[in-house]
Amino acid sequence: MSLHDKINLTISRRQFFIGASLTASGLLIGLQPEKSSAAVAALEPSPFIRIPAEGKIVFIMPSVEMGQGIYTAVAMLLAEELEVPLEEVVLEHAPADPTRYANPLLGDQITGGSVAIRAVYEQMRKAGAATRIVLVNAAARGWGVQPESCKAEAAHVVHAESGRRAAYGSLIEAAASEAVPQEVPLKAASSFAVIGRSIRRLDSPEKVNGTAKFGIDARPEGVSYAAIAICPHFGGKLGSVDDEPATKVKGVKQVVRTEDAVAVVADNTGAARKGLAALSIEWNAGPHGDVSSAELERRAEDAIGGEALAHINEGDVAKAEAEHGPVHQFVYRMPILTHTAMEPMNCTLHVRNDGCDVWVGTQVMGRARQAVADVTGLPVEKVVVHNHLLGGGFGRRLDVDGVILAAKIAKQVDGPVKVTWSREEDIRHDCYRYLNYSKVTATLGQDGMPVSWRHRVIGPSVMARWLPAFTRDGIDLDIMGGAESPYDIANKYTDFVRHEAPDGMLTGNWRGVGATRNIPPVEGSIDELAHIAGVDPLEYRRRLLQQKPRLLGALNLAAEKANWATALPKGKGRGIALSEDFGSFAAMISQVSIDDNGTFTTDRIICAVDCGQVINPDTIEAQIQSGIIYGLSAALYGRITVQNSAVVESNFDDSPVLRIHETPSIEVYIVPSSEAPGGIGEVGTPGVAPSLLNAIFVATGERLRTLPIDQSKLRRV
Repeated sequence: MSLHDKINLTISRRQFFIGASLTASGLLIGLQPEKSSAAVAALEPSPFIRIPAEGKIVFIMPSVEMGQGIYTAVAMLLAEELEVPLEEVVLEHAPADPTRYANPLLGDQITGGSVAIRAVYEQMRKAGAATRIVLVNAAARGWGVQPESCKAEAAHVVHAESGRRAAYGSLIEAAASEAVPQEVPLKAASSFAVIGRSIRRLDSPEKVNGTAKFGIDARPEGVSYAAIAICPHFGGKLGSVDDEPATKVKGVKQVVRTEDAVAVVADNTGAARKGLAALSIEWNAGPHGDVSSAELERRAEDAIGGEALAHINEGDVAKAEAEHGPVHQFVYRMPILTHTAMEPMNCTLHVRNDGCDVWVGTQVMGRARQAVADVTGLPVEKVVVHNHLLGGGFGRRLDVDGVILAAKIAKQVDGPVKVTWSREEDIRHDCYRYLNYSKVTATLGQDGMPVSWRHRVIGPSVMARWLPAFTRDGIDLDIMGGAESPYDIANKYTDFVRHEAPDGMLTGNWRGVGATRNIPPVEGSIDELAHIAGVDPLEYRRRLLQQKPRLLGALNLAAEKANWATALPKGKGRGIALSEDFGSFAAMISQVSIDDNGTFTTDRIICAVDCGQVINPDTIEAQIQSGIIYGLSAALYGRITVQNSAVVESNFDDSPVLRIHETPSIEVYIVPSSEAPGGIGEVGTPGVAPSLLNAIFVATGERLRTLPIDQSKLRRV
């Protein structure tokens, strides 16, 4: 069981009470306007619903939309129980307010970790159902009939016997005096009219016609524009800079310094960038001036033999190894990765003596608000965050370093200023997924099946910094997610060696989080064990999944759709990878081709997923496709290198992402399920690299254990 499956068991006492305030009755209710003789402008029975007298009903989104389809999915949950057509709904960003909009499982106003739907599946439905009941009761009281004789449909309350019909908006004044029920019945799945249907994304029209507002689109009146240069060296500082060359550029207003960055503020972005290019900046490299990739990788290698903290200890691994040897050992090495979201980092602020406005797209609105308060010295209630759509998150916008830097700059500027990172700064100052090494050892019984499993994980503890509640006894529960494997092995032992990046190199969450670190060594090692045992990799996994029927079901569906039983020509191969995380179960099969020159092509990727109750099938397919492409980019090209304590790569020419012509056929199949919804935003990424590595072995006989894939090592068998 991974962190994401135990997530609600590991929150702190404080976070529990924050979450409890949101979920005591499954929703935040009892917040309707106080009774008054004045007309009621709108009914607000919960923080998530506002019903005006006229016009469309407003749904307030507790999570942020970064391309994953959460706005549509949450709206579907509310609409299902409220009995409102989605065409009659408009969506609104929630404000920065963790007391009302915290994710119940994370205890803070966070969008990430594939827990958005899992956290609010019942909460949103209860909010919709409670509001529906309030409206029905108000109509029934006004008509002098029993509520049971009325029903809600299409944003109206209907009394069939008398033929009366009232729009929700006409009932808000009467409904304002109704008690909001604390316990509400929810629809059975068999009665769903919205949930489970393929619904067009509600945010797509504005994205297509160009009216959608991302953080980078913020343009408050009187805004100036800032281009930035951040010290390229980890832990380094700004030395000196001469303002004069920049101030001679037309449109440049001022040059701003922080301890480790320079910003040129101008009337427009072009002038700001020209002014920045004109500067001659001297940097103090700091304590890591000569650090290179080779040195960082050597340190990670050394850490394999370091002191480890026990994570899982089941059975007696040492005894099994002594009795069943030999011990088979596999070491997998994964590189530093960057996020490269489509929208580069940006933040617009207007710092005043009496308050501050912030325009930004962030996955952590409450943290962003607090960070600005800390930098400016303002009370947090004086900081207003205007949230926007995100042009990609992938974990990058779970950190607020960009907001902090923008606030330091904005403090020195009169009026609002937009701070936009160049792609070069975005790549060279990411919150990286740091080096992750794994050592797996296993022994086999006489039947060739594993009887012992050890997995040592070497990497940083992101959670120690980012969310300490997800650590236990010094162990980062996220980085260990899935390290024990999902397979039926009697004796298991996993441990963790904490190995951090150099000071000043920020490390953070990356799409798929712990699973992307652990699925490659787990699935690669199982595949190697199957080869040693002389058993087909599919059959090998089937024998080891008798206690995991949902994962086995996904595997069988993927194998069927991949035509696993059909032999492939020489030079082609199929590979399997399974993942059990985020409350979902996924099986991925990749098919590759290697020509006589060793040229590698990914032909086809099949993914079968059991994610429990489906909200929007179209979103699931799109999310899996997106995750596969993201994972394929990393498997083929993902690697950040370091020289003289600075990142070498700077743009898509030397840090490429997958191109359209490289994208394989991607097929997504959903296993029907009535179980509670699982996460889907990260499920498509972890299985890509290991399924490719396993397919490459079949096609070439070459077993690769280091990412990204070194195509120079490929050959035909």
